[in-house]
Amino acid sequence: MSIVLYSHDYFMSEALKEARVALAAGEVPVGAVVVAGNKIIAKAHNQTEMLTDATAHAEMLAITSAANYLGSKYLTDCTLYVTLEPCVMCAGALHWAHLQKLVIGAPDTQRGYSLLQNNILHPKTEVVKNVQPTACKELIDEFFRKLRSQ
Repeated sequence: MSIVLYSHDYFMSEALKEARVALAAGEVPVGAVVVAGNKIIAKAHNQTEMLTDATAHAEMLAITSAANYLGSKYLTDCTLYVTLEPCVMCAGALHWAHLQKLVIGAPDTQRGYSLLQNNILHPKTEVVKNVQPTACKELIDEFFRKLRSQ
């Protein structure tokens, strides 16, 4: 597969790299990158087990890292690429961060924010879904297949 530089596929591939780091560490394999001006300003993956913190989701860590980089609590000119649809907690945090655009790899049909009737993202946040959904879902499926076989 040929990936165009600075495309949704390119940045989702970078988020997938983070998800693979999480998988190797025994974490639920979710990866996220925050992009501003075609530059990755933050990378993160799930670290709930390592940090013994239920809030250490990839999106939460990426938001904090990007805010620190920018010196601002708002991510109004930023795009978050995440391999799995954010949960309600992460979507709420994205609302407060005033994220410009959210790009999602695979849907989360069990715990994703879109299961709610009302949109909890900021009203100005643009959402792009299903960017490399197969690759993103395969990592999640692999993790849970290994977990069930133990």
